[in-house]
Amino acid sequence: MADIIKKNFVSSCIALLITFNAFFQYASAQHISKYAGEFLAIGVGARPQSLGAAFAAIADDGTAAYWNPAGIGQLTFPQISLMHAEQFGGEINYDFASIIAPYRQKTTFGFSVIRLGIDGIPDTRNALIDTVQANGRIDEGERLNLDKITYFSNTDFAFYFSFAHQKNSSTFFGANVKLIKRKIGDNTAWGVGFDAAVLSRLGEKFTLGANLMNATSTIIVWDTGRKELISPTLKIGSAYKFTPEMVPVTFIPVVDADIRFENREFAAQHHLGSVSIDIHYGIELQYKEIASIRMGYDDVKRLSFGIGANITRIQVDYAFTSFDDFNELGNSHRISLSFNLKTE
Repeated sequence: MADIIKKNFVSSCIALLITFNAFFQYASAQHISKYAGEFLAIGVGARPQSLGAAFAAIADDGTAAYWNPAGIGQLTFPQISLMHAEQFGGEINYDFASIIAPYRQKTTFGFSVIRLGIDGIPDTRNALIDTVQANGRIDEGERLNLDKITYFSNTDFAFYFSFAHQKNSSTFFGANVKLIKRKIGDNTAWGVGFDAAVLSRLGEKFTLGANLMNATSTIIVWDTGRKELISPTLKIGSAYKFTPEMVPVTFIPVVDADIRFENREFAAQHHLGSVSIDIHYGIELQYKEIASIRMGYDDVKRLSFGIGANITRIQVDYAFTSFDDFNELGNSHRISLSFNLKTE
C-alpha cells in the first residue's frame, strides 16, 4: 500500500514539473521581474507562521488554500478562517480570510482573500513651497504647505478560488485559480495565476505535499503598460506525526523546501545556476488536540513561536516572529481564528 501511495505522489510531482517546464519555456521569453510576487510569498495563518512557514504537508485547515490547495480535501465540514498580522512596527497590515466547503464526498471548494496594505502614505509633490534667498536663487522643497499634502495607499489583493479532489483514502489533488489586483496611488495592475498541488499520506504517520505555485507563470499588467511575470515556485513539504507511549502529547516535525527558478543566488540559502532552494523547519506539540505549542525557523534565519487552542468549534492561534537581526523592523505578531461549521 505504501508503495502505491509513494508511486502516486512521485507521478504527481513529475506531472507538476512537466506542467512547469512547458510554461517556463514561454516565460523565459518574457520579462520576468524578480521578486514581483513577493507579497504572495509571505504566507498566511498564525499556525504555519509559527512553524517557520513549513506547512505544505500538513495543510489541514482553511489556510491550506494558500499552502497546498490539495489539503482542503482533508476537511470534512465547512470552515471559516480569519487572520490579521502587523509587521514592521505596524506599518504594514496583512490580512487573510477564507471559507472552505466540502461538496459531496470527495470534492471540496474554497474561496480566500489576501490583502497586504500600507495606508496613509503622504504625497508632498503638490505641497512644495519655493523659497527665494537673498541672492535671488530659488530653492525648491525647503518648506511644505501642510494643507496641500494628500495621502494614498499601496495595496495588494489576491483572490483564490480553490478546488480539491480525493483520489483515494490517502491521496488528494488540488488547484487554485487566483486573481491578483495591485494598486499604488493612481496606478492599478491585474493578473491571473494558477497553482497545482498534491498531498499523500504514507501510512498514519508520514505525509508528503507539493504545490507548484504560479504554475503557468503569473503575468501582472499595469495600466501604465508595464508587464511583470511571476515565475513558478515549487513548494515541497514533509510531516511526521508520532505519539510516544504513555505520553498524551503528539509530536509533528515538519520540513519544507521552496524551489525557485529566477536566479536569486545571494538571496537564497542554496542555488545552482538559476535554481534556488530555501528550507523551512518547524515542530508542533499537540496535547490531546486541545492545545499546541509550536516553534519554527524560516529561510531568512528568523525564529518563530506560537500557541494554539481548540475552544469548542473555534481554533485560536497566535504566532510571534523575531526580527532581531533587523533591529529597526520590529517584530511580527499574528492572530488567526478558525470556525468549524459542523452540523452535528
